[in-house]
Amino acid sequence: MKAIKNWKIRKIPFLKGPWPLLRVPNQGKKEGLDRGRMVTESRRLAVLYLLFFAAFPSDVTAASAFERQLQSRVTALPGQSFNVSFAHYSGYVTVNKEAGRALFYWFFEATEDPASKPLVLWLNGGPGCSSIAYGLAEELGPFHVKADGKSLYPNPYSWNQVANILFLDSPVGVGFSYANNSQDVVTNGDKRTAQDSLAFLKNWFKLFPQYRGREFYLTGESYAGHYVPQLAQAIVRSQKLTGEKSINLKGYMVGNALTDDYHDHYGVFHFMWTAGLISDQTYKLLNIFCDFQSFVHTSSACERILDIADKELGNIDPYSIFTPSCTANVTLSRNKLLKRRHSLGIIGEKYDPCTEKHSTVYFNLPEVQKALHVNPAYAPKKWETCSDAVNENWKDSESSVLHIYHELISQGLRIWIFSGDTDAVIPVASTRYNVNALKLPTVTPWHAWYDDGQVGGWTQAYKGLTFVTVRGAGHEVPLHQPKLALVLFKSFLSGRPMPTLTELNVPM
Repeated sequence: MKAIKNWKIRKIPFLKGPWPLLRVPNQGKKEGLDRGRMVTESRRLAVLYLLFFAAFPSDVTAASAFERQLQSRVTALPGQSFNVSFAHYSGYVTVNKEAGRALFYWFFEATEDPASKPLVLWLNGGPGCSSIAYGLAEELGPFHVKADGKSLYPNPYSWNQVANILFLDSPVGVGFSYANNSQDVVTNGDKRTAQDSLAFLKNWFKLFPQYRGREFYLTGESYAGHYVPQLAQAIVRSQKLTGEKSINLKGYMVGNALTDDYHDHYGVFHFMWTAGLISDQTYKLLNIFCDFQSFVHTSSACERILDIADKELGNIDPYSIFTPSCTANVTLSRNKLLKRRHSLGIIGEKYDPCTEKHSTVYFNLPEVQKALHVNPAYAPKKWETCSDAVNENWKDSESSVLHIYHELISQGLRIWIFSGDTDAVIPVASTRYNVNALKLPTVTPWHAWYDDGQVGGWTQAYKGLTFVTVRGAGHEVPLHQPKLALVLFKSFLSGRPMPTLTELNVPM
């Protein structure tokens, strides 16, 4: 069905001394910052400068990195009428000089004491969808876009409350990431994406050397169910070969994640049928023609049945089946409508099922792109939340990454899988089939977890893996249930079980 077939499984010259740094560029009363904030920020920069050169007292490379950090600092965002207590940076990291491939990132320090907090990378999927568009702008990032497409509001459940968060648009052709050779955009696949993401991390740590050796975690959702384990595997194998340990990988967590084509398809069809979304006949035909198909490269026979199921679904939001879909511009094609996302809204914000549309307006504003240091020579003519060129031309896609789980569990990594239970794209049924296929011994049996005295979901701990469901959440858990998602994230970082009825939320 198009509803499955086309869903994006998502998506300064060197300063000679520290004192010139005490002037915070472009951050005065004009941007709403008072003198006290400027003094605090000046002191923070001075301390950062001293920490840099205490660690690298005669290292010219470190000096260059500090200089580049200052250049990548985001000093003010259009439409931001509120102050923040953290620094953030954005720009490009070259991952292949010969091919001219560069990936765009946006990095947010933790709101308090970032030097003591872990570093976390977030990836969206698609393949072909932007982590800036989804993970940052409508899920777990500190800024979300208002309905006017021109202004921002703060997210009270931002994950940078407890960690330093790095968002990456990967692979090239996604968001603001680019390649000099246009053919690279239509020849992406799992293998090169993992290689380029590893190259990104190695070069990013050169740009931010103060994070070398910091506790590091990978997180993501949807097709990042491929990206995250594959990148974790690439990191582990690379460090075994080279002995280099700047990337201190401790674990990863993925949500509503594409993991194994057979189990994921079987779970999708099972979920849609039991939820009453498709007919008995269509359910049978899906299992006959699609069970063993690739999620990315389906056969024509399977696509015909998927089209039938799409019509039976009707105009619902498959990413969250019990909430309204975006009905703006109803003349759009089915594919475009199904790429819409919806928002349950944040406290103080009106419910809005068309959040993706607002981000599209905002990130196409020239002043926003300038503030984010987007390279004007390579900026897309129109910034899009998801790239059809990347998605429709995807090359290699592993049929299963379960073997990677076994490999990395043996390395002692902390591995969590979570699932919003109202998602019909990669539903909780799919994830349960995948977890069961790993055949891991149970450590803590299935039970409810709680937040503020209410059931937040259910969880089971296995030897080497923890599985968590989030009650009432769709495909994008931090969007649909932001408070519960933050509880989940805190538990994952601490390595503690999800809170029970008699426990308080996990302290950090």
